Amino acid sequence: MRINNKLKPALFFGLVTSISLPADASYEVQIGEQDTLIFGGYIKADVRYVDGNVAYKDQWTGAGTPLDQSASQFRIFANETRFNTKYIHGDLVGFIEMDFFGDGGNQIISNSTQPRLRHAFIQYQNVLAGQTWTTFMNTSAIGESADFGGSMMGISFVRQGQIRYTNGGLQLALENPESFGGDTANDKLPDVIVKYTFKGDWGNVSIAAVGRQLNTTGGNTETAVGGSIAGRIYTFGKDDLRIQYHQGELGRYVGTAAVKDLVGEQVEDTTAYNVAYRHFWTESLRSTLLYGHIEGDVSGNETSQWGVNLFTNLTPELSVGAEVGNYSIDHEDKDAFYGQFSVRYAL
Repeated sequence: MRINNKLKPALFFGLVTSISLPADASYEVQIGEQDTLIFGGYIKADVRYVDGNVAYKDQWTGAGTPLDQSASQFRIFANETRFNTKYIHGDLVGFIEMDFFGDGGNQIISNSTQPRLRHAFIQYQNVLAGQTWTTFMNTSAIGESADFGGSMMGISFVRQGQIRYTNGGLQLALENPESFGGDTANDKLPDVIVKYTFKGDWGNVSIAAVGRQLNTTGGNTETAVGGSIAGRIYTFGKDDLRIQYHQGELGRYVGTAAVKDLVGEQVEDTTAYNVAYRHFWTESLRSTLLYGHIEGDVSGNETSQWGVNLFTNLTPELSVGAEVGNYSIDHEDKDAFYGQFSVRYAL
């Protein structure tokens, strides 16, 4: 048995473990000719300050809470820390990952938080089964951010159970249904997702569509469809532009609970977009300017976020950076400014 510390990017590992690791570092244990174990993840410490009339959150999501009066809060935490294991036996791959953004925790004494399952799936040749990012997502189109996930209001960001088939750039999937805002007890048909990704030296662009059956609390059944275009395009030098645009009856698939699938007996139609441009000042020093926005036509919910940051790598595994920005619940005329400093060590 031999153990290697691998710092070069691993495509499969990188797609499911992170949004912007400083390096796709991992530890590989070669057991035999066909058997390999890969251990990875990262340790991340965050210092975060929020000021405004939106309640503090360790990470902004679409489901922000407006306040009657402004408040300011300061926190130091390490919840985003995660670990994962990849098991390889020939064409058979298993992957599991956990982090510490689960429930629980007590800031009075221990600050303990429960681990939560992020990914757990089996892949054999072209077929994947288990829980991972929805096929509707393009993870490469999410900008680098200190705030976990970046501007979640304008992106697709869902992990769920699924069965997926991949053939080149084409992916077909049956995924877990959920009538968010409706009668989940009658969700008897899986969501159907089709995606095709175009790739080249210039970057990648994906086109995706989802079809679902939603069930209202009044006993009605509604068909919902929506589409997305997303990608990462290289511009000048190491710079890149990451874009997402989502339109249709997408509900929970975009905006991290900013809008629901159903509002009463009506299906919500959603428009969401996100733009993130990353510029390299030097080989390591870089900044991302990001903006995301989402709105629903029935509820009238409208949420947005912008941010700008500065990151650098002190070593290939260790990155540090800071970000400032604003989160806004536009339909409530509430917003909060935030500042965050992050240190991340890729294992």
